Amino acid sequence: MHCAEAAPARGWLALLCASRLLQAMIVTAYSGVLPFMMVDWHMTAAQAGSIQSAWHIGYMSSLFAVGLLADRFGPHRVLLIGSIISAVAAAAFAVFAHDHRSAMLLYGLTGLCAGASYTPGLQLLARNTQPAVRGRAMGLFLGAASMGYALSLAVVAVLSHVQHWRLGLFVAAGCTLAGALLTLPALRRMRPPAPPADAGTPREGTWQALRETVRDKPAMAGNWAYAFHCWELMALWAWLPAYLVASAGGSAPWQGAGIALAALAHLVSVFGSIAGGAASDRFGRARIMMVATVASLCMSFSFGWMWTWPLWLLAAMAAIYNLLAIADSSVYSTALADVVAPHRLGVAYSVRSVMGFGAGALSPWVFGLALDWGQSHFGFGSTYGWVAAWSSVGLGALLGPWMIVRFSRLNQARARPG
Repeated sequence: MHCAEAAPARGWLALLCASRLLQAMIVTAYSGVLPFMMVDWHMTAAQAGSIQSAWHIGYMSSLFAVGLLADRFGPHRVLLIGSIISAVAAAAFAVFAHDHRSAMLLYGLTGLCAGASYTPGLQLLARNTQPAVRGRAMGLFLGAASMGYALSLAVVAVLSHVQHWRLGLFVAAGCTLAGALLTLPALRRMRPPAPPADAGTPREGTWQALRETVRDKPAMAGNWAYAFHCWELMALWAWLPAYLVASAGGSAPWQGAGIALAALAHLVSVFGSIAGGAASDRFGRARIMMVATVASLCMSFSFGWMWTWPLWLLAAMAAIYNLLAIADSSVYSTALADVVAPHRLGVAYSVRSVMGFGAGALSPWVFGLALDWGQSHFGFGSTYGWVAAWSSVGLGALLGPWMIVRFSRLNQARARPG
């Protein structure tokens, strides 16, 4: 029988969240400079979307790899070493990207190195929190990332207006390094790594853990729901700044304002992450997932029709859209930790990441294709081009509610005795 583990030292969660905030700034740095890059490099919407898609493909691969590595070598070690490598890759993107092809390759590489601050962080949260408060902790962790997204867009808006958009990439890369350095004091305050396996329990191999995860029906239903969620969320994050800039007229005085309003929308979504996670502790994971998903789907199908609205009103709706789309993000992570055994949680997060960020890699590109198609058929300034683009977001996420219902039923069936 093992003795009860000591509680983690005070301040560990705040440091982990601060690290995540700083490392998340590179994620939306490209979204902030996308309108300026399109002009400077003469890119089509599909080309611009492909750069964001390259990030998601790299990030998806990264999350899969670090989940497996974290189960094998421990999330503590993977979080620290991987975060430092991620900072180097972010610096390379900021310095050397100079056209569509180089940006796609280097931003994809940055995504490939960025997963170390996410999946191991989720595992460490699961290890250092009790189930009754785990949703709130996950919400704070993802809320910190949303704060980083907002700060990054705000920095890009200011620097693009007073200097040049590339300076914003330099600042985002510097913040990624600072976040990597913060992981060290955060790790020192957490519980030490868990023993490899309990006495008398054989350790699962990687392929066995993968097979068990794929056969885990509640876990896979939750993962499918997460994939549809990511389709919607990643397209929103990639294209919201450009949408607000275009709605404002696209002229130089309004470009910074449009991106700053997108940053404000991300800032509001911090509340969504925290509130959604805390609500799931009280009202149940599936219920909160369903409410947030249905509400954000309604926004996806209506957002393109708001193209001609006054900018202040469109920005307010963008904030609501962000809040609803992010509200259940932490809940999917918490729900997976609730239904999967701790010794294969990293593998489960890896499978989820491939599914979620695979969908998220495609949706910004599909959005760009739909936008190019709509503008070629209805004219560059037509509302219908944006309606087609935002409708592609809703169509790709339509099966999310069905998968949430399936997750809930399978999880309840497993919990019943006999």
